[in-house]
Amino acid sequence: MGLAVKQTEPVSAYGKAMDEAVDEVFRLMMGVSCESMEDCPIDEPETISAVIGLAGAMSGVCVLRSGEQSAMRMATALTGIEMASLDATVKDAIGEICNMVAGAWKGKLSTLASSCMLSTPTVVTGTNYQLHTQRPEFRMEHYYRFGGHNFSVTLVCESMQ
Repeated sequence: MGLAVKQTEPVSAYGKAMDEAVDEVFRLMMGVSCESMEDCPIDEPETISAVIGLAGAMSGVCVLRSGEQSAMRMATALTGIEMASLDATVKDAIGEICNMVAGAWKGKLSTLASSCMLSTPTVVTGTNYQLHTQRPEFRMEHYYRFGGHNFSVTLVCESMQ
């Protein structure tokens, strides 16, 4: 994993900020506790990924990925409405959760807070897909669990300004 020449924070600071951002969003916005895990595979056949583009001081993406059941639980926690299927409301909720996590994450880093912009979320669902990016400067993936449900947040940095 190579590091960008202009990068001022170590990758470990990005990871610590990600853990704090996920905890903050889940605890404050969704009312559920969420724990960081060393590794927790997503073992559901149907998966959903929300992708937020990063531009400016950092170019890349932030991806929140979960299984169908996990996504429905997250959407229920966010909206207060019980979800029965992976419908448009669940997809919108997962996109918004990814947006909140990415925004909270970059806000914790002084070099990115005001100089890194976020795109609107893109949500992908399916049973057999891969998200591909060019050779990144670095990639980090963190795993989380809440109420018996697993998900991951991945940060892919393609370049630093």
